[in-house]
Amino acid sequence: MNMTFHRTQVKFLVSIASIVTLITLYSVALAGTKPAVNTNKSGLALKGYDAVAYFTNGKPVMGEKKFSYKWMKATWYFSSKENLELFKDEPRKYAPQYGGYCAYAVGNNYTYPADPLAWKIVDGKLYLNANGEVQQLWMKDIPGYVEKGDKNWPAVLNK
Repeated sequence: MNMTFHRTQVKFLVSIASIVTLITLYSVALAGTKPAVNTNKSGLALKGYDAVAYFTNGKPVMGEKKFSYKWMKATWYFSSKENLELFKDEPRKYAPQYGGYCAYAVGNNYTYPADPLAWKIVDGKLYLNANGEVQQLWMKDIPGYVEKGDKNWPAVLNK
């Protein structure tokens, strides 16, 4: 009977150790995952620029805190109540592709922060790049980089 009790204890401890190991591995895996939306340290998407304005104004426009919205664990600013409402209705239509990471980088299977001033709308979608020089490289083969980026996204967040 004492031996049975001992075996039961060992099985129980092995089970607990296995669960702790799985939780630890899961936590480590999550820690290595980048956020789906590229944000600054305070959680602000697009460095405060209005995602809708790229489409409605044809240029980057700084948003305002009073027109803010939480989406995809990021805070988004807008320059007007109208733009805020448009984004709320269809956030995926206005949010930059690849979570606002550099489209050239994602096309090359890595992530890099993007500059909201290095932007282009292609086929109704907003793409950002790290800077103007990188954008020039990306623009040499937009269809190719978009195709590769679409294949790499979102798995590239785990690298």
